[in-house]
Amino acid sequence: MHKKNIFHRLQAGTEKKTEKIVSIVPVKKYINNDWRNYMKNYYQPEIETMPLEQLQELQSERLVKQVKFVYDNVKFYREKMDEVGVKPENIKGIEDLHKLPFITKDDLRDQYPYGLLAVPLEDCVRIQSTSGTTGRRVVAFYTQEDLDIWEECCARAIVAAGGTKEDVCHVCYGYGLFTGGPGLNGGSHKVGCLTLPMSSGNTERQLQFMTDLGSTILCCTPSYAANLGEAVNERGLKDQIKLKAGIFGAEPWTEEMRHNIEESLNIKAYDIYGLTEISGPGVSFECEEQAGMHIQEDHFIAEIIDPKTGEVLPEGELGELVFTCITKKAFPLMRYRTRDLCRLTRKKCSCGRTHVRMMKPKGRSDDMMIVKGVNVWPSQIEAVLLKQGYQANYQIVVDRIGNNDTIEVQVELTKEMAENPTMTIAEREKKIVSGLKSMLGIKVEVCVVEPKTITRSEGKAVRVIDKRHLY
Repeated sequence: MHKKNIFHRLQAGTEKKTEKIVSIVPVKKYINNDWRNYMKNYYQPEIETMPLEQLQELQSERLVKQVKFVYDNVKFYREKMDEVGVKPENIKGIEDLHKLPFITKDDLRDQYPYGLLAVPLEDCVRIQSTSGTTGRRVVAFYTQEDLDIWEECCARAIVAAGGTKEDVCHVCYGYGLFTGGPGLNGGSHKVGCLTLPMSSGNTERQLQFMTDLGSTILCCTPSYAANLGEAVNERGLKDQIKLKAGIFGAEPWTEEMRHNIEESLNIKAYDIYGLTEISGPGVSFECEEQAGMHIQEDHFIAEIIDPKTGEVLPEGELGELVFTCITKKAFPLMRYRTRDLCRLTRKKCSCGRTHVRMMKPKGRSDDMMIVKGVNVWPSQIEAVLLKQGYQANYQIVVDRIGNNDTIEVQVELTKEMAENPTMTIAEREKKIVSGLKSMLGIKVEVCVVEPKTITRSEGKAVRVIDKRHLY
């Protein structure tokens, strides 16, 4: 751990009050002979182990500042707050958070691309994006300060998994607009690891670099980790790899899958959570206890609400996860409804961190699927089919064969297509596959069937059959 990180100050713009909070940590604790043992689990201990009262004081200070910032700089937020009669001066701390209105992913799509931008475009240095329905994307903007914070969050996750500057961090999340690769890549740099920016796919190359360069920390989706585990054992490479830990996220995975991955790769598997629209991976992460993910409360305030009423629920109850960003400048989200269903707990954690933990999400309150680490909505698929002249008679079958997610779309021919064919079935399937790949970013199998083949429903249409039994 570099010395400059030991006494890392909180982000630029923090008030003197916050500096006092940091200064209460005894310096002697970090320079005695036990420093290395103490630091093996913390990247920024003065923040990660901050007493709850002081942590909440910091959150309140930042929330008040952030609310005024977005009110003054984002027309959308100003109008939303005015609609419910809330002014910045009405928010005096985290106890007033409930007064602010919610925002949803639909709001983000409606404001695409610049409607939620809170700083001049010339102050932004990067965008990341997630998929959206009917071609409308969610684009998140970042200042350099935003990137530094994001990478610090990912660095905390890597250190919590045992990472040090002596490690080789093997990142095979996707890069580009997908946040997985860039986030863990930057976090690895912060820690000082030798970073392998492998990106996804090409298993043979992954294994070659893993064995030749001695990768010790693996970062990817859990399904790909399981696939790598199978490949390692099939090729008899288990004794040749040096992996000790994996940091896995971007898609749902069960405890059974965790155990299988740990056994096949001889590692400890850690969960990580994030949303592109919030920042990316690193919003929360598991420690060595593997009993929930610590939310980075110096940057995010988490709530659990009743998805139907919006009422804030007590600690420990199952509900929808809501996040408020209190340090992000370019694209700050306030009371953002994630649709993820989970629980929060402040039960004392043996790792020493004081930040609240979120349990593994139990599902979603909407119809979104996560397939191969990519967000997929039935409406996206429907938009492609309708554009190509098909009717809304289709079915999506998602399965997991071995450790790989599969997705197949069954599409009905219209009566006119069947009676007056202008393309072969194979040509139609190829065209749909191409359209879906462009929309979703992943390969989808397509099966074109005869008219009236797919069962009609008398109630809600069953568009998705998910055979993975993830929850």
